[in-house]
Parts: sequence; structure tokens; C-alpha cells
Amino acid sequence: MCGIAGWIRRHQTDDGQEILNRMTQAIWHRGPDGDGSLLTQVGRDGYEVAFGHRRLAIIDVALGIQPMSVDDGRLVISYNGEVYNYPELREELKGLGQVFETDSDTEVVLRAYDTWGTDCFSRFRGMFALAILDRHADQVIFARDPFGKKPLYFYEKDGDIAFASEVLALTEYPGFEKRLDRSSAYDYLINRYVPGPNTLFQNVRKLPPGHLAVWKNGALTQERYYVQPDRDQKPHNDLPADPIAGYIEKLDHAVQIRMRSDVPFGAFLSGGIDSSAIVAIMSRHSQLPIKTFSVGFKEDAYNELTYARAVADAYKTDHNELVISANEIMDHLPAMARNRGAPVSETADVPIYLLSCQAAKSVKMVLTGEGSDEVLAGYPKHGVEPLIGTYHRFMPNILHDNLINPLIQSLPYKFRRVKIMMDSFSERDFEQRMQRWFGAMSDAQRNQLWQGEPSARRLDPYPYSSCPSQSALRRILFFDQASWLPDNLLERGDRMMMAGSIEGRMPFMDVDLVQYVSNLPDHFRLRNRVQKWILREAMQSALPPVILTRPKIGFRVPVNEWFQGPMRDYLCDHLTSTDSRTKALYNTATLNRYVDEHISGRQNHEKVLWALLNLEIFSREFAIS
Repeated sequence: MCGIAGWIRRHQTDDGQEILNRMTQAIWHRGPDGDGSLLTQVGRDGYEVAFGHRRLAIIDVALGIQPMSVDDGRLVISYNGEVYNYPELREELKGLGQVFETDSDTEVVLRAYDTWGTDCFSRFRGMFALAILDRHADQVIFARDPFGKKPLYFYEKDGDIAFASEVLALTEYPGFEKRLDRSSAYDYLINRYVPGPNTLFQNVRKLPPGHLAVWKNGALTQERYYVQPDRDQKPHNDLPADPIAGYIEKLDHAVQIRMRSDVPFGAFLSGGIDSSAIVAIMSRHSQLPIKTFSVGFKEDAYNELTYARAVADAYKTDHNELVISANEIMDHLPAMARNRGAPVSETADVPIYLLSCQAAKSVKMVLTGEGSDEVLAGYPKHGVEPLIGTYHRFMPNILHDNLINPLIQSLPYKFRRVKIMMDSFSERDFEQRMQRWFGAMSDAQRNQLWQGEPSARRLDPYPYSSCPSQSALRRILFFDQASWLPDNLLERGDRMMMAGSIEGRMPFMDVDLVQYVSNLPDHFRLRNRVQKWILREAMQSALPPVILTRPKIGFRVPVNEWFQGPMRDYLCDHLTSTDSRTKALYNTATLNRYVDEHISGRQNHEKVLWALLNLEIFSREFAIS
């Protein structure tokens, strides 16, 4: 687990090493164990190629130093991530004549490319973002893992390309302009994140998940090498003899290979079924107690530490807890925005960041339950989405808008999920409905708030319209895996954990495991309104009943109460004061109404206000114009 940065440009300067040092120093937190660099030329026109690297040493601590080269520099790699099946690939490559000098997965990745070319990326089970200099072909290869667990950003201007794991490093590249992309800000207001490949910075884009890019002769071309298996309806004629046993065998192996490490590791334990299952399986494969880490809040209504303790007690883990307050939130939000290179749009970012800082005192790597909901249908929306077609057939829009919706919206805040569900029910456009399920506001509300012309830019259609499946469940899961996960939740996980200099591994997103689940009929994920059915069945004998039967809660943070109490002045100072950098984006009367209604308790606008607050914090931290 590391951070990478560098460039490909037509001209060379005397301060190239100094620039590269500044770029890698900006992401020091991603790799405090060491650094490395390479400045060289490639191609007939003598393009300058720079590779910089920060290392968090997990595998082959002594020899896995980067940038790494083989064959006297014919191939050079700067690599961020872990390929968990590297021992098996190493043996296969040895049989094909490759000779290894280290025990690192980095060398396996490089020699896999040497043997199979860009087809190698489909063989990796892990997470990665990388750059490979191939001197023989005078080209540079970039690649990102199938689900986008590891980030890779490009900044392109005047024919030059700078790349990095985080925008923070790109800001140190000469000529980088911190200019707001207004179309992305417009998208952010409704989604609470910026759908890829765009970012909030002009001229900065993400390499999409499951993609590779090839630079050659001054041109960068891009192609997809991985498609999320839920995109296509699969035939279910050849089911395993025991699908549940097959699933737990796959999950067990996914956990076991992610425990490969040369340094101490542990697990984040929330007390939900996902992280609890991971801890239960880890305990089977460890002779020592698993180190577990949980976070809670001083507000009892939001504190779920008792569930985590139940699992920790059951498996006799070395359990650690952290309790946080509103003051800590205000203290850390600016640093979190810097590290994310984007607004801290999810309230759960905060406890993940603080818990990562705490866990890093005793471990360098943790396993987490991320991705289970988006693969196994773990959200309430997954149970509701298959019913929407029927609702549309029998409920005319005019009746919903004039009768049903006013009644629903008049309900108290405790019925917020019912409000979201019914609001989404009425939306017949799939793209708009996906934005409503987890978004901050409706399209109409955004246009009331936005000052000036709305954006005319269309979103990347891939997550919304490229899934031909007739299964409503698979269609929404495909969207989650293609947009919601990589552009929001996985981005959050990478930035917040790496900000604490800790690696996060996610067994539920193992490509073999995801493929196995996708080959099963839908009812193995969602059955009789029971979400993640196959996981619950698989863990019946392994987890306490209270964990198996508790409903989906999510990582709730008491933002509503904090905005009305200890964070009230903080909120107003950022959004409505003369110092606000983003206030000019909004209609003043609409913005003030949101703030006043929430503070007075007349309405709960915590989701909208959190999104606006963090866009302002982001704008201040990057002095964006």
C-alpha cells in the first residue's frame, strides 16, 4: 500500500527532482516507510517520464522498494496496492521461465506484465493503481483495479500528463490551476459525490475502475478490461450442489489470502453482519487473537459499540474502542478534505479517519466489510426497487404528486426513510431515481438552490444505461458497483484510511467471490425481503443471533443534533458568513431557508447541509476559485 505520482511531458527542467519530491511529500501519509523516484527519457522525441513513490511496507519489507525495475531497467513500475494471489501467480510465472529477485507482490505484477502484457490485469485478485514504463515498446501503461479500490488521477494540459494517487500531489505540479469545475459542483449537489471520471477540479479526471490506459508517442488511449458481472443476466442452469457452502468457501478463501502480511494487522468491527463475518472467519485462520477496532459516539442513540463487543467477546479478540465528539469533528474536517481532495460528503468518513489514526498505532493493515451491501443487496432500496415497476403501472404520476407525496412529506423526521422511498418510487427515470436514493436533494430542489445556469453536461451513461438485464435488482446493484462504490464509498475508504497511514482490505469485493454470487439466482441475495440472504445463512452457526437478525442501520453520525448544538456556529460561519467561498453558487434565500429551518428544528436538512458545509471546507482548504 503506497502512493504514486509522476508525469510524462515534452520538456525537461533542472528542478525535476525537486518537483517530484514535493509531489510525493504531499502524500507522505500514504507511505511513511520510504520513498523512491525515477527521472528518465523515453521515445524518439525524448519525453521526460517521472515516477515517484511513497511506501507503506506490508509485503517483503526489506526488498519491495519502488520504483522497481527488472532486466536492467527495461521495465519499471510504480505501484499502489496489493495483489493477494501473488504467491500463486509467482509459481505460475516461474514455470514460464521468469526468475525472481524479491518476495514482493510488486515484482510479480511487473513480471506478469512482462509475460502476459495488459492481459495480466484480469488475473489479479486485489486492489491496485499503477504505472509501468515499458522501454522496449516506448510506452507507459496505467491501470486501476476492477472495482476502483485504489485511485489514480490524471491532470492533462498542453500535451503534458501528470498522474497521482491523490489530487494533493497534483497541486504540486508546475502550472496546476485550482479552478472549480462548476458542472461537477452541480452534479455534487444532487449526488453528494462527483460521478467519475470527473472531479471538482478543472482538467483533472479519474481513470475509471477496471480500465487501463496506454501512453505512446504523446497520446493517451484508454480501454476497459473488466465489466461488473451483474451487468448481464446470467443463466442459472448449473447451480452448485450446495450454493451456501460454495459461498462460504469462496468468502473464507477471500479472507484468508487478505491475511497475507509481513506486518501486524487487524479488523474494523462495527457490529454489523459484514464486519462481524470477517472477524469470525479471520479467527479461524489465526493462532493469535485478532485485533479489532470499533468507534462510537457520546450520544447513546448513535452508539452501537455493544454489538461490536458481542462479536469481540464471542471470538476473544484484542478489542479496542474509540468514542468521538462533535469537537473532534470540527477539528479534523479541514485535514480530511485535504486528504480526500474532495468534500467529506459522507458523515461516516469522520469515524473511519479517526479510527484509522487510532488503529495505526498498533497495526498497519485492517480487513473491513466494505462492498457487501453493493454486491449482496444490503440496502432497503434493493428490496424496494423490484416493486417500482408495478407501482408505476398502477399509480399515475398526477395522483402520486398531488395526493400521496404531500401526505408522505408531512410525516415527522423519524419517517425519513419512508419519505426517501416514496420520493424515489415516483421517479420514472432510472438515472434520476439512482440519485434520489442516496442523494442530498431532488433535481427540482437543486435548481432552486443553484445560482445561475444549470449544467448541460451529461453524466457518464455506463452506470445508468449499459446494463441490459431484465432484473431490477441486478440493474440497481450494477449502478452501485459502477458508480456509488468507486466514486464515493471506496474513495472514502482509501482516503480516510490512508490519511491515517493504514491499509484497508475488503474481502467481499474479491473478484472471484463477486462472480460466484452473480452466477446465482437473485433470490440468493434478496429473499422474502431479507437482505444479504446468503451471507446470513452462511453465518448462522458463526455469529450471535443478535448480529444476524438486527436490521441494516448504517454508520449513523449525530449530525442533526450537532448542527442544532455544538456545530451550529461552525455551520453558519462556513455557509452564510461573508467569508464563504461557495455562497455565490447558491440562491441566498434558499440557502438561508435550509439553515434556518434546520437550526430551529422545523425541518431536518442534515444531509443537504452536510454536503454544502463540506463543499465549503474543501473550497477553503484548496483555495479553489
